[in-house]
Amino acid sequence: MAVIIDHKFAVAPETLWEILGTPDRVDWVPGVTSCSFDGEVRSLDLPGAGAIKERILRHDNDARIIEYSCFESPGNLESHRAKMEITAADGGCRLQWEASVEPVAIEPFIKGSMEGCIVRLEQMLNPS
Repeated sequence: MAVIIDHKFAVAPETLWEILGTPDRVDWVPGVTSCSFDGEVRSLDLPGAGAIKERILRHDNDARIIEYSCFESPGNLESHRAKMEITAADGGCRLQWEASVEPVAIEPFIKGSMEGCIVRLEQMLNPS
């Protein structure tokens, strides 16, 4: 199984890609206080949860696709692979974000985290 988010934003695809396509930019990820990126591995710090390391597997600026895999995290995560793709849509863009995780019992946590990111992105892109 996989967690799938399909969300439309009222901004140009390039605007959303500026945020999501920058591997060391994490102001859109709730709870993350710091991030470093060495060109291959993104290291995130989440106070209370610990450190997470993700390997960037694909970063395609032309197609606006980023794929990554978490290979180090607290807890019992056995495997994780995610893909984000931004495409043009009427009046804005569409983000398709899919994450496959094992064990499946972690999916609700992953889904909640992804939904929190969508809320944060909407706040950043459409400040009131």
